[in-house]
Amino acid sequence: MSKVILISQIELPSSSIGSWTTLYKNYLEGNHEIDYLICPEPKNKFNNITYQFTSHSFIDKIKSKIYKKSHLSALAALSKIVKNDGKYIIQVIDNYKIVPDIVSLLQKLKIRENCKIQFFYHGFPPYLDKEKGLVFFQNIDELILLTQDSHKAHLRYYSDLPCMVSILPNAIDANKFYKLDTVEKENQKQILNITGKQVFLWCSQDRPKKGLQVALDLWNAIYEPNRILLIIGSSRTEQIPGVIFLGKIPNSELPKYYQVSDVYLFPTLCEEGFGLSLIEALSCGCYCIASALGGVPEVLQYGKYGKLINNPLDSSEWELAITEYCTNPIAFEELPNNLYTFETWRSGMNRIINEAKVF
Repeated sequence: MSKVILISQIELPSSSIGSWTTLYKNYLEGNHEIDYLICPEPKNKFNNITYQFTSHSFIDKIKSKIYKKSHLSALAALSKIVKNDGKYIIQVIDNYKIVPDIVSLLQKLKIRENCKIQFFYHGFPPYLDKEKGLVFFQNIDELILLTQDSHKAHLRYYSDLPCMVSILPNAIDANKFYKLDTVEKENQKQILNITGKQVFLWCSQDRPKKGLQVALDLWNAIYEPNRILLIIGSSRTEQIPGVIFLGKIPNSELPKYYQVSDVYLFPTLCEEGFGLSLIEALSCGCYCIASALGGVPEVLQYGKYGKLINNPLDSSEWELAITEYCTNPIAFEELPNNLYTFETWRSGMNRIINEAKVF
């Protein structure tokens, strides 16, 4: 039976907040198919997995500079696991640069044919140029993407992909992100001292491509005394009427802000791989208005679950969508209960791994 090796640049479980690190934490705490985990040493460890830790000592950094490779430690860890008579599924998360060297190592050990390499990509558009991309895809056995639209974008760019492709959307903890009834929602608004307010929410990292400035410019145009905009993820302290900057909020506290919000704004200016916060907001009952970029249209099922803005830099589109919400809101469908859940993700990942074991 094939053994499964997961290679991560980030320690798992991770102390940082991220969509895929959260997913893998949940996955590795439950019924999973991973046998070995290669990563930096975490503060706490999973009990049901065998670790090989990567090192970042001064000597390792010198070697990396000399050989111009930042992943020598991960390759050394991999060489300690693989045996000449074994079969392996090697799963790599987002680290393009390590893949050719994994292939070289396996060829040197004369076990490349006994291994399958799965590459899990959390972006949306093709990352590599055509020449490098096609060589890269010849080196892997399976590409795992977040959306069907990302797969189509890859096919448009490369014309063909010489590897298998699987789709595994992101997921959330449905036990934490859920809709409150009207009474409970009002109670939570009272606790947060925002009773009687129409609550808008923006939640992301404060980088230009995430569109916070788009949301603030929009707010200047639509602000009324009965409206309030909550900003999560930004360290800004500027004073803007009706805007509350909440700073960075722990993941465990995020649900209550989604649950008291009426409208979730997602004005991204980049091709998002997925847009996980949209699913968190939808699951909590928010009316979602989002940029139609990257994987977002597919996540919202092209307008079935939320309002899509075709030109995110056109403020009039956003203003029209807000006016529509306030006067005659579109009755969007609710997400199916099992569409983007941890349980669905776990079963999907186990299926992808088990199907790869048949060789």
